[in-house]
Amino acid sequence: MKNILVLIANPARSALDEATVQAALETLRAGGATVGTVDWLAREIACDLPFDGPAVPIALPGVDAVVVPAEGRRKKLLVADMESTMIENEMLDELGDFLGLREKISAITARSMNGEIDFPTALAERVLLLKGLPTARLAEASSRIRYTPGAATLVATMRANGAYCALVSGGFTFYTAMVRARLGFDTDQANRLAEEDGMLAGFVHPPILDRDAKLVALNRLCAERELAIAEAVAVGDGANDLAMLKAAGLGVAFHAKPAVAAQVAARIDHGDLTALLYLQGYRRSDFIEGPNP
Repeated sequence: MKNILVLIANPARSALDEATVQAALETLRAGGATVGTVDWLAREIACDLPFDGPAVPIALPGVDAVVVPAEGRRKKLLVADMESTMIENEMLDELGDFLGLREKISAITARSMNGEIDFPTALAERVLLLKGLPTARLAEASSRIRYTPGAATLVATMRANGAYCALVSGGFTFYTAMVRARLGFDTDQANRLAEEDGMLAGFVHPPILDRDAKLVALNRLCAERELAIAEAVAVGDGANDLAMLKAAGLGVAFHAKPAVAAQVAARIDHGDLTALLYLQGYRRSDFIEGPNP
């Protein structure tokens, strides 16, 4: 069959039972689809429902329902956003906390991620607020990093199966280098904070890595590895990720802002980052458990 409806629950709060699967089957059939045999990728966590015919919207409590083509599911390149994706934090917000500016910076972050203001403007405004912050605080803020569940396993499993994994962030190289090493990415790319006399200078060195730069990075990585863009999976949560999410063979809006989730076909609202493995047809028994950061 040409299409797969993948049902995925959060492993920490499994909500995928036989009744839920049956409800999805009935919805597909009611929409005119011919449905094949249910294939469990992980009991009570994820399963495949192969089908031919129209794909109708399916909403199930606590379960993500994503339609993917049956052909070419496993990708050879992962391009991932960092903040609020591979890690749960926004590091600019954490740095702003040292100056009592967390709420002000967070508000600008939210407007940018929702697409209300462009990313370069938002970045410049927030970094300027940090002018004069001792650079030693960068390392102090790193102790606050919270890695997203499933992040290390996603990277380890894809790399073990021959995929190249790139961390491409609108954040800062100080943190992407650290996250790359902890999670096992092959490479990282981000903005470089300017420093003067042991203090943040209030700007980043050009060029700014924005939504267009993320798309450029995706295309460059595909070209360097002689891959079609259909062979790439991209994941992110904010407006500056949209271009790469729409271009990749599989673009996943992960716990994304509403304005982003509304524009991306594959959205994960409940599952952790191992959901990207299930979308590619990996079984739980195929997973390579990455080290817990």
